[in-house]
Amino acid sequence: MVEELGVAVVGFGWMGRVHTQAYVRLPHHYPRLPLRPRLVTVADEVPGRAEEAAERYGFAAATRDWREVAADPRVRAVSVTAPNFLHREIGVAMAGAGKHVWIEKPVGLTAEDARAVADAVGGAGVQGAVGFNYRNAPAVEAARELIAAGEIGTVKHARIRLFSDYAADPDSALTWRYERRRGGRGVLGDLASHGADLARFLLGEIAALTADTAVFVPERARPAGPTAGHARAAGGARGPVENEDYVGALLRFASGARGVLEACRVSVGEQNGYGFEVHGTRGAVSWDFRRMNEFAVGRGTGYQDQPMSTVHVGPGAGEFAAFQPGAANAMGYDDLKVIEAYRFVRSIAEGTPYGATLADAVRAAAVLDAMAQSAESGTWVRL
Repeated sequence: MVEELGVAVVGFGWMGRVHTQAYVRLPHHYPRLPLRPRLVTVADEVPGRAEEAAERYGFAAATRDWREVAADPRVRAVSVTAPNFLHREIGVAMAGAGKHVWIEKPVGLTAEDARAVADAVGGAGVQGAVGFNYRNAPAVEAARELIAAGEIGTVKHARIRLFSDYAADPDSALTWRYERRRGGRGVLGDLASHGADLARFLLGEIAALTADTAVFVPERARPAGPTAGHARAAGGARGPVENEDYVGALLRFASGARGVLEACRVSVGEQNGYGFEVHGTRGAVSWDFRRMNEFAVGRGTGYQDQPMSTVHVGPGAGEFAAFQPGAANAMGYDDLKVIEAYRFVRSIAEGTPYGATLADAVRAAAVLDAMAQSAESGTWVRL
């Protein structure tokens, strides 16, 4: 028998929509899952946004006050997709109310924020999941297994990159994302958090790092009203950008491997240029999000002039079989969030965590804090 799981979404920008659609799609891809999400409440402080979402997706109720979600006994699980500065308050409150929490990265503005939510979830005995979606790509999971099996030998060094142009336009609106108080460290929380998680997921813990940061677009136009995404606000009064456009870091892994992690939100010519290259003593493996369903691998004993081959993932890789019947059939970004939703709901059903947890969020946030500390001090920082 399938049991209903009352869910709510707090914050209905683009990510709130993605979470909602993931809940709706779960029975299509995972029909044997013993819990079936039911959309109970959507909350957003922007006038009319929650009501519009309720009408479009079928939520039973809409509100501008997320505290009503915490008090609603019909709601057992909550997606927190509000702006970063609200993550700690909302996440702690939801866990305290006995709700399971699926929260978007970076889970607050600092490692302290992430730890507070993790402690609240652990203390309440509920499940917690975090939106590190790129680790859910079947090609990434296949690459991780290949690395762990020693197929490329001992890992020597790696590069993780997250380049985007979403903030490259100097007329993009000066929203909360560019404020230190509400947006935290800018690209560190937005993109480098994914990089820190991918680095740990593939290669284990980071032991030390040194980093540099920069702001390349120092001023932006203030929006005249509510905004969504990365809208333009040309002609408005201009204000200062308070957080980072770019971060670059040298990494030392606990294994002895070395790494480079770069993230930038103003990279003209780059649209979601996310990926990694990992080099070992007998080969290499690489992946690019823009070709999400394949990865390249070179292995053997040739060393010099050893070729790389393209591998198209199929039903044997990660959760691929829940979406496509054969190799080289494409999956997309939203499918990664369906996998994330599946692992969250499965965690609730079985009482055992699956996928990225709040412990992963805490470790990734510690890496980001170390980057910020290193950039300010000009020194190596141990984790």
